[in-house]
Amino acid sequence: MFFHDKRLQYTVRCEKPNPLFARALQQAIGGVEGEIRVCLQYLFQGWGFRGPAKYKDMLLNTATEEIGHIEMLAYAVALNLENAPTSMQEEAASASSVVGAVLGGSGATASIETLLAGMNQRHLLSTGMAATPENCNGVPFNASHVYASGNAAADMYCNVAAESTGRVLACRLYHLTDDPGMKDFLSFLIARDTMHQQQWLACIEEMGGSAGLPIPNSFNQSNEATDFSYVFIGTNHDGTPPPAGRWTQGPTLDGKGTFSATVGVPHGQEPILGPARPDSGAQVEQMSATPPA
Repeated sequence: MFFHDKRLQYTVRCEKPNPLFARALQQAIGGVEGEIRVCLQYLFQGWGFRGPAKYKDMLLNTATEEIGHIEMLAYAVALNLENAPTSMQEEAASASSVVGAVLGGSGATASIETLLAGMNQRHLLSTGMAATPENCNGVPFNASHVYASGNAAADMYCNVAAESTGRVLACRLYHLTDDPGMKDFLSFLIARDTMHQQQWLACIEEMGGSAGLPIPNSFNQSNEATDFSYVFIGTNHDGTPPPAGRWTQGPTLDGKGTFSATVGVPHGQEPILGPARPDSGAQVEQMSATPPA
């Protein structure tokens, strides 16, 4: 069950509406680094979680918070679309503040055509100056990059990556605007990304950290081809040894082996398929083949 409070989680204000920045903000809503992604990721991880209830509760609490972040971003998009032109006939003077904000300075001039061309056209054509569940290029959100594997450790690492790329995006948006209200709002999102990174890492640590590797740790490693479990394989075609690093020497992170490095060589056979079947639509010349040696 979810509850709604009409008040936002944090104050969102915009002093200088900018329809181009509204388009950029769409990436934080429906982009691969955005809030729809993490919201759905944490929801489905929580809904499908099997194990101690506190981890499920943590996932669902954070997922619900992310719904509020989508709400704030949608409001921020709408605020940045205030007074944006809706037709080619509008006088440039009537939108001078918007044009100036777009170009980063008072007295800047641009045609309405230029401004409209840079906007997300769906803000005008589909929503009447409101946000959409899309990225900054107008591509609808795609849930194929929502990760909920059923393995708690694997999911937590995915969550760290999601919050890290989300924080990178929020920092870039922060530097992309000079609007004090937008900077303040983004500073809040950046701070929450900081916490969420920390909580997923803390969860990994509580679950055993590197001692819980490899994932899944329930698989009997004697069933692996263990000669290849901890070897870094260099693939330079000239045989140059791979660069030395923490991943090429010393104890492995799980404490179960020692890193090493080698130049990759083929261990398998040449892949040769049988001849094409007569009813496969292939050429006659494909229907006979020399069998593998």
